[in-house]
Parts: sequence; structure tokens; C-alpha cells
Amino acid sequence: MPHLIQAARAAQHRAARAAATIGAAHPLTRLLLVAAAMAAAAAWEAGHRVVDLHPARRHERQPSA
Repeated sequence: MPHLIQAARAAQHRAARAAATIGAAHPLTRLLLVAAAMAAAAAWEAGHRVVDLHPARRHERQPSA
């Protein structure tokens, strides 16, 4: 069984791909969104924080003109 954070991240990616492909209102997308929410809730209940699921991205600073 994958780690809870990995499972939540994978479920979120599946739901996002479905939304981009077949639309957010499609029943399959809604089902995948529910699965992603449940996976995230399970990770939260196990003590993981939101930043564990969504690590901060380091943005490269653009040189000023």
C-alpha cells in the first residue's frame, strides 16, 4: 500500500487529468475528485499537513531589465 501522501497526490493527479480531458462536470471526474478528497482526508487524519501534499515550489527569480 503506497504511503498516504503518495496516494493522495496520485489521486489528485488522476482527477486533474480527467477534468482536463473529459471536463469537470463528467461523472467520472466527480468520482475521482471524491476519491482524491478522501485520500487527502486520510492523510490529514494520519497527521500529515497540507504542505506535505503540496510542497512549496521554488520559483527562479527573473532578472530585472
